Amino acid sequence: MTKQLHLNAFLMSTGHHEASWRLPESDPGASSSLAHYVGLTQTAERGLFDSIFFADGPVLHAEVGRRPSGGFEPLTLLSALSVVTNRIGLIATASTTYNSPYNLARRFSSIDHLSGGRAGWNIVTTAGGDAARNFGLSDQPAHSERYRRAREFVEVTQKLWDSWEDDVEIADKPSGVWGDDSKIHPPHHRGEFYSVDGALNIARSPQGYPLLVQAGSSADGRAFAAQYAEAIFTAQQNLADAQEFYSDIKTRTASFGRDPDGIKVLPGIVPVIGSTEAEAKAKDAELESYIVHEFAHRQLAELLKIPITELPLEEPLPAELLPEDAIEGAKSRYTLIVDLARRENLTVRQLIGRLGGGRGHRTFTGTPEQVADAIESWFHSGAADGFNIMPPILPSGLEIFVDHVVPILQARGLFRTEYTADTLRGHYGLARPENRNVGLLSKSG
Repeated sequence: MTKQLHLNAFLMSTGHHEASWRLPESDPGASSSLAHYVGLTQTAERGLFDSIFFADGPVLHAEVGRRPSGGFEPLTLLSALSVVTNRIGLIATASTTYNSPYNLARRFSSIDHLSGGRAGWNIVTTAGGDAARNFGLSDQPAHSERYRRAREFVEVTQKLWDSWEDDVEIADKPSGVWGDDSKIHPPHHRGEFYSVDGALNIARSPQGYPLLVQAGSSADGRAFAAQYAEAIFTAQQNLADAQEFYSDIKTRTASFGRDPDGIKVLPGIVPVIGSTEAEAKAKDAELESYIVHEFAHRQLAELLKIPITELPLEEPLPAELLPEDAIEGAKSRYTLIVDLARRENLTVRQLIGRLGGGRGHRTFTGTPEQVADAIESWFHSGAADGFNIMPPILPSGLEIFVDHVVPILQARGLFRTEYTADTLRGHYGLARPENRNVGLLSKSG
């Protein structure tokens, strides 16, 4: 069987283009509508996507004047979506900096049980002082500290998911014995950041662990992904950068003694699709015309850590910017944006236009055939195992992709024509993790 693409649908309110909410077709209140997300998830499942994904952060991002803001806590939303879908994977973002391992391990295990084995965790360390101040801190922890904390956090959650063996339940009614205490393994963890004593209070879930996803591309992010991640959502603007990232991740993964095929690299793509190339370009131009540059200008200045007065709209980025190693926030996104502006000699206004569609992810404007060509080219060129599809407009952008791009990929033998697995790990071709405690002596000796 030929290698198959993996497709994830990254769902965001009215779409990934920041001005999508201003289109006549859009519902500005979609981010707080369960019916909206039910419809999107069922469309993605109809398109046989591996999974859907929700980003998240414990902070109200940017200005509410700019675009629809706020929204559902994603694990709560996944609980609702699990009962109106059957096969599609359900991935949510959760921070290792502003959660506790015990509570988060329990929540993801619960979603995995509720969905029959379809949960995934997008692991983030959460950059930004605003989030820190929502949790009683004066500023964010240093970049390196956030990743040390993340490593220990993941190790603790894995111990918790393994704290029940699969066959704990006996349910012997005549003897009155429900479970086998010798098959419960409290982690008794003591580390740099966490002390977690007792076993999880829910049975080991259908997948053992949820699928582990990561989205950082900095040096620390790559090292973390190579050690723990099973899928990576990444942002690259051109083929050469995507190939370098793909090769580096696979090499790093092997250095940890892992199978490089056990980690799937999924670059983001924002497809603006029209029945003709001219129609697609007109749609793209319409979206850009709705951008409010005042808001976007302020946000870019904040990301680049320079005063807005030093960022004239009609001029290129200033020659002197902070070096990457001085950035304690989203290092990989900072580098991607600066490199894009330098490489294409964009003015600040042009850069804002390019970022409006996907915040640094690759945007592509064309017909369904051209979008399929672009996906196939990267897939066959050692740049991707699949793609994180980021429709600029929702719901129409996802519907067009499912109805017009997916059939082309299927006809080319690149994408499934039916689901062949019931779990998210099954979709990604990954084995269920073995329980580290199986075969150990009982805790009573």
